[in-house]
Amino acid sequence: MKEHNNHLSRAYELEKPEDIQNFYSDWAKTYDAEVLENGYITPERCAAALAEFTPTQDLSLLDIGCGTGLSGKRLAEAGFTRIDGCDLNHDMLEVASMGLHVGQMTGQSEMREAFRAVTSNGAKALGLQGYGTEVGCNADLVVLQARDEIEALRLRPNRLAVFRRGQKIATTPEQTATVFMGKETFPVDFTI
Repeated sequence: MKEHNNHLSRAYELEKPEDIQNFYSDWAKTYDAEVLENGYITPERCAAALAEFTPTQDLSLLDIGCGTGLSGKRLAEAGFTRIDGCDLNHDMLEVASMGLHVGQMTGQSEMREAFRAVTSNGAKALGLQGYGTEVGCNADLVVLQARDEIEALRLRPNRLAVFRRGQKIATTPEQTATVFMGKETFPVDFTI
């Protein structure tokens, strides 16, 4: 058993939200390997139990706190086909987004559904009051440098602004890329 950074033994010692976010961001790259090397079989056990006690695998499932997608993978192996996941940690979601490609779930409707899984669907499943951008809602949101959900997943865009309760709490300048061809330069945005 490899020690990695000994994350597993430290996971339950954290109390402050920012410490928890930083901890899981650091752990994202080795999370799967570490928990599996330590005998973590909960995703398999849960998927098997759910498959045994449900009359059909054609259910809409939401994995709250999906992290890198270990449970979603086991649910798919058990025959479930409509699985969404959400996680509050962006770096864990970076790892999970790779699952779209590995699972060959790259159709536009699948990508839009995956985007909703990590944005609005989690809040709906939790019954969060005041979630959203409609008038009267809390307006907790992240503004991405992307035109739509597909670009947000495909380009892994820059976070232009973060709002909490309608107040801007963080900004990042728009990113630009330039291609050099001989003596000429061309701006490029990698959009389709």
